[in-house]
Amino acid sequence: MAKFEQIGTAEIPGQGSELRLLQRNDEFSIRIAGKSGELMNTRLHGSEDALAELACRRVAERPAARVLVGGLGMGFTLAAALGCLGSDAEVVVAELVPGVVGWNRGPLGAAAGYPLNDPRTRVNLGDVGELIRREPAGFDAIMLDVDNGPEGLTRRENDQLYSPKGLAAAQRALRADGVLAVWSAGQDPAFSERLRRTGLTVEEVMVRAHRPGKGARHCIWLAS
Repeated sequence: MAKFEQIGTAEIPGQGSELRLLQRNDEFSIRIAGKSGELMNTRLHGSEDALAELACRRVAERPAARVLVGGLGMGFTLAAALGCLGSDAEVVVAELVPGVVGWNRGPLGAAAGYPLNDPRTRVNLGDVGELIRREPAGFDAIMLDVDNGPEGLTRRENDQLYSPKGLAAAQRALRADGVLAVWSAGQDPAFSERLRRTGLTVEEVMVRAHRPGKGARHCIWLAS
């Protein structure tokens, strides 16, 4: 079997570390330099698709729906959101690492069908939490796929996004009957309770990392 080869690196702002992009034939992997294991792989994106589908189906019939994807990653959540929404929708994708945007405009983009090229896509380079705070009632749906979920492992600042203060900001950024969808590598009862204490109605959905019905079980919270 062919081995992965590193084809790019991207600095994580304010972190002092970097992401690595590796390729093996038509398969891509994103990892953190100096750490074992991978963050993302183009063969395992079932739960990233589900994050967008579960959220966007709830708002797809709204005229000029506007949604936010927090974390571009390999582009699968963005692509799934675009696939659910109408021609008059706008999908804002917030990505902290400029290099990740460059990868998605380059060879990595083919895996998800180059969703950054869709005219409905708007790219915001920077922290998704800051974008949420400055756009009250700005979105019909917010989808967060940042770090490994509420128990962030790569960036301390991500904890603020899932804190009571961060969740309250997300609630304010939603339009009437909007939905907040949060991806996580695993279940977290404490986070479910935190969402409820914010005043949100919470549904917890378990999905597979690889479709159909294969791979690790990941958790998606739907809060409205």
